[in-house]
Amino acid sequence: MNISCSGNKERSSGTSLAVNCYGIGIFATNMPKEMNFEPRDVFQKLEFDKVLDLLEKEALTPMAAAELQALNPSTSFSQIDLWLREIREYKLCLEKNDRFPIETYADLRPDLRMLDIPGYTLQAEAFQRIVRILLLMRDIFKFFTGVKKEIYPRLYDIVRTMSFDEGLIRAIHAVFDEKGEIRPDASPELMRIRREMQHKVRELDHRFRQIIQEYRSKGWLSDTPESFRNGRRVLSAPAEHKRKIRGIIHDESDTGRTVFIEPEGVIEINNDIFDLESEERREIFRILRDLSEQIRPYSPMLRQYLDTLIRFDVIQAKARLALAMRAGMPVLKEKPQIGIRKGYHPLLYLKNKGLGRKTVPFELRLNAENHILVLSGPNAGGKSVAMKSVGLMQLMVQSGLLVPVHELSEFGIFEQIFADIGDQQSLDDDLSTYSSRLQNARVFLAKANPRTLVLVDEMGSGTDPKPGGAIAEAILRALYRKGVFAVVTTHYSNLKVFAFRNPGILNGNMHFDKDTLSPTYELKIGRPGSSYAFEIAGKSGLSKDIIDYARNRTGSETAVDDLLIELQREKQELEERLQSVQEKEQSLERLIKTYDSLHQDLEIKRKRLKLDQKEFELRQSANTGREVEKLIRQLKEEKNLERVQQVAQTLRQERADKARQVDDINAEVVKLEEKAVPAAAARPLQPGDFVRLRAGGATGRIESIKGGKAVITMGALKVTAAMRDLLPVAEPTQMAASATSTDIQQAAAFDAKIDIRGMSKEEALRVLEKFVDNALLSNSSLLRILHGKGDGVLRKVVRHKLKEYGGNISSIYHPEQEQGGEGVTIVELA
Repeated sequence: MNISCSGNKERSSGTSLAVNCYGIGIFATNMPKEMNFEPRDVFQKLEFDKVLDLLEKEALTPMAAAELQALNPSTSFSQIDLWLREIREYKLCLEKNDRFPIETYADLRPDLRMLDIPGYTLQAEAFQRIVRILLLMRDIFKFFTGVKKEIYPRLYDIVRTMSFDEGLIRAIHAVFDEKGEIRPDASPELMRIRREMQHKVRELDHRFRQIIQEYRSKGWLSDTPESFRNGRRVLSAPAEHKRKIRGIIHDESDTGRTVFIEPEGVIEINNDIFDLESEERREIFRILRDLSEQIRPYSPMLRQYLDTLIRFDVIQAKARLALAMRAGMPVLKEKPQIGIRKGYHPLLYLKNKGLGRKTVPFELRLNAENHILVLSGPNAGGKSVAMKSVGLMQLMVQSGLLVPVHELSEFGIFEQIFADIGDQQSLDDDLSTYSSRLQNARVFLAKANPRTLVLVDEMGSGTDPKPGGAIAEAILRALYRKGVFAVVTTHYSNLKVFAFRNPGILNGNMHFDKDTLSPTYELKIGRPGSSYAFEIAGKSGLSKDIIDYARNRTGSETAVDDLLIELQREKQELEERLQSVQEKEQSLERLIKTYDSLHQDLEIKRKRLKLDQKEFELRQSANTGREVEKLIRQLKEEKNLERVQQVAQTLRQERADKARQVDDINAEVVKLEEKAVPAAAARPLQPGDFVRLRAGGATGRIESIKGGKAVITMGALKVTAAMRDLLPVAEPTQMAASATSTDIQQAAAFDAKIDIRGMSKEEALRVLEKFVDNALLSNSSLLRILHGKGDGVLRKVVRHKLKEYGGNISSIYHPEQEQGGEGVTIVELA
């Protein structure tokens, strides 16, 4: 068993202990960089704390609730990707009504800390908590039998390296019954003690009834003749008769009128029962002590089981919230970018869903070319909601939460999120609203970099519009030059003009229905929005004279706004047309390359087929060697040496001709392959190039090269191959990529164990070949082949087959006898 989990979750700023959000500590030297937030209340500004509250309600236990409340976004691509895939699989489990066996359980950590103390004996209640954990883990292991491990591979990976032993459950159940009570047969000594106790209780019962009858006939007892005092069965008698009854007075009533006497005739029996009860307690303590000693070595395993249950609890809480908000897993990218399709503000969607209202989705794309959005439009039109949606969903994704977007949406990874939202004036710090905004801007500019997402609401507001707008433009210009990603909302025309003039900054607006003078909450990218101040003022009931006067006072500024909107519209139309033409040209170029590549591939395959036929004929001629040798021996016996030489010469000539044909066709294949490679083949292969295996495998991209070997990405899979076995190819089309997706998925779900017992030799060879090929494709390192002992035929078949793989196999051996011995072959791949 691989024990790698720690106990409690700890927050660490060092580099030696990394602790993930599931409370499982992992020693590492390269921890992902922590996210930076400015100001510190970004979670509250973007309402991420409300999402955490919703998650906490979905948790089954306080331990998982604490983990969820302490959730922090990550900057590690691999960690975030794993989180998202786990949640997606559990959400699928909920959608398919596949009941995952996770239920409430108790916190075992205090018990395990005590168990770590040598000689400490756990109480009976602790064993009930332990057996609850064991039963849940047993059910989880059973859940992943059969096809479930292929349907939910990421969830199965959580327990893949663990094992489960029913012995612990049997040991606890041998001591405790279903109600959690000590079983009468927990030990032979306990059985004896309880048998004697039953006998003594019956004897006490019989004797007590006799005494009661005797004293009642004499009128010495109260109406309620018996009771219990100090754990003893006693008689209840009026105080005036206490001298008449021989025995021990244990107590008297508050009034002093009644005394409680243990009669002399049962004292010895009561003493025997008391002694037996003491023996019972000592025996139970001994049983619990022995059971504690039996379980103590498994403390790390129990701690790992508890951490695993907490992890599944966290996953199920995230999945249930995702199901409630119809969230999906977006495409995750390592570099910062935002590509939202049909996105909803998560909290607004849940609120409107509860009220039966429709939530309007939005679309937004920010990348290295266009990394800032200036969002304008009327008040109450949804600008702030759209901006906060971007920040909130980014926090959720980097915290391993699914978000309510189309699954083709793309989210990159940011290292910093800065947000200037709402009124931040402070009496303590003597800051006005505008001063606090300027202070935020100073911090943003000092710390921002290209991996920063900046969100500013009502940029430049809070002071005189002219200097405020100029300062806002200067700040926007500085952020633009730093390459940050940003979404800012504004009413200032100069910011809209600045966005129009600078490539890389997009104008956007929240659509407003001019006819009804009401917002539609639709985000439109490409043109700025108007505040519609005069129209809204007219709808609110202000007189026409007031509105006309205001129009005259701002006439030139309004004209600039309208002209800017028109210019932006024309520019957007031209850009869309140009982009359409470019996409069509690129598509045509790809089709031409694909046609040429398919034609060359077809010619290579035709030559390969011919080569295979000739090689087969050559092998067949070798296989007929025995018959020829037999003929030659026969001719020698007949002393027909001339005939012998003639037959041998003919045989050598035939084999030489076939070998020459094989070499010629092989040379043609190599020449065609060299001709088929792209122009990039003139230089050495390097990361980023597309290649395929010389033997004819799936196409992939080189991720890295080290020591004559390359790591190749094929879809969701990474394969290592020698550089000499690779041929450069042109970039494949999307259609070619999708055609291999099924094989890649099958390889990803590869099981490194196989059982060939009972198979024929031919069937075993066929199954082994496919098994080892899939192992090489899935980059597995250790294989386990179960063939049984028997007469050793299958073991020899395995050995013989594995020799065909040569350098791909580093070692072959049998495990220890208790792990299968010669009935199992272990294979370590190079």
